[in-house]
Amino acid sequence: MITDQLIQRINELARKQKSEGLTPEEKKEQKQLRQQYLKAIRGAVKDQLDRIQFVDDQDQS
Repeated sequence: MITDQLIQRINELARKQKSEGLTPEEKKEQKQLRQQYLKAIRGAVKDQLDRIQFVDDQDQS
């Protein structure tokens, strides 16, 4: 699940990475958070695609 805290922490680490760099522990955390975020996005897209129903206009005549 994507929470505001998750997004804030990802952004915080990204800003720190650009300004002063990250420690090895922070790099590991950043990687884990990004993977968690992407997993949630992929799950949401998959759920949305699973709900799509195709309708053939020719059958409705």
